[in-house]
This record gives sequence, structure tokens and C-alpha cells, in this order.
Amino acid sequence: MGKIEQLAEKYRQHVALPWQQTIAGAQRILMVVYDKADERILQSRKTQFEIATKDAGHEWFEVDISRAFGEWMASEEYRDAYFESPEDLQLKLESEFSEYVAARIRAALERPEVSKTSVVAVFGVGTLFGFARVAGILKLVEQSVQGRLVVFFPGGCQDNNYRLLDARDGWNYLAVPITVHSSGGY
Repeated sequence: MGKIEQLAEKYRQHVALPWQQTIAGAQRILMVVYDKADERILQSRKTQFEIATKDAGHEWFEVDISRAFGEWMASEEYRDAYFESPEDLQLKLESEFSEYVAARIRAALERPEVSKTSVVAVFGVGTLFGFARVAGILKLVEQSVQGRLVVFFPGGCQDNNYRLLDARDGWNYLAVPITVHSSGGY
């Protein structure tokens, strides 16, 4: 069994457990952590996670943020000036781009058909590297999580300290990590 299949099995074990409803939004977030080199494999096999979710009696919704930066930049009035002087873009990235991505995720979380038994899966998180911090975006959306928000995270996790693409200083977060080495339970 390959690493992604093992990860899907760990996810299956976790999502099949009874869900606590009295936990904070940050604790309703599951971080499915995998090796950055396996991004394409995960994308091609993401239906395994969808099937596991549906087999556990939950609804599955997806949001892909892999094109978010390009779409956001295309809508910027001064985009050409930012390409000439990229350092001027930093302030907008920290505030406006993070909110743009959070709004995309929030829109999926707040769809009328999403309920306390739903899973909203976020793909494309690796494309945020260098543009926005995942921790900041999750803080912006955690209050909107009704069921579970599953973030597919290319990188590493040790003691709830996450490192996107294994490259940036890690950040600690209350989300539940699911890795090939996790037990699958709470």
C-alpha cells in the first residue's frame, strides 16, 4: 500500500469516529499532512478521501485554492506596478490576499447545503507558500466551520507544529493532524 493510500486509511479511521459538536472551530479542522513530493499523487487519488467521507455518512464539498493568487492578482488595479516593484506587494499580501483566500474557503463553508455533518476539503494549500500564512487564513475561517474542515497540507507536522512544504518556520495550531503515523483517533 502506498503512502497516500495509507493516509486515506488513517483519514477513514478518523472520519468514521463520532464527531464531538461542542468543540471550538479550530478543533474542527483536520490537517491531512503528506510529503510535498506526493502532491500530484494525492491530487490524483483524492477521491479515496471523498469515498471514505461518504462511507462514514458525511457529505463532501471541495474548494481548490491553487489558482487563488493568480485570480487575485489579475483583479488588482496596480498589478503591473507590482511586477515592476514586488516589494510594494508585501503589505497587500499580508492583509488583502489572506482575506481573499479566507473568503473563498468561507464561501464553501457557508453554502446552504453544508451542515454539521459535512466535510469541506481544501486543496492547493501549497500554492500559498511565499504569499500567505496558512495559520492566518485558518484563523479567519475557523468560526465558520460547522462540521469539519479538512486541509490537505503538503509539508510536515510534529507535536502540532506545522511546516508548509517543510521550508518555513513552523506554526502551532489546534487542528487535528492526520499523518501516515497517526493513530486515526482523537
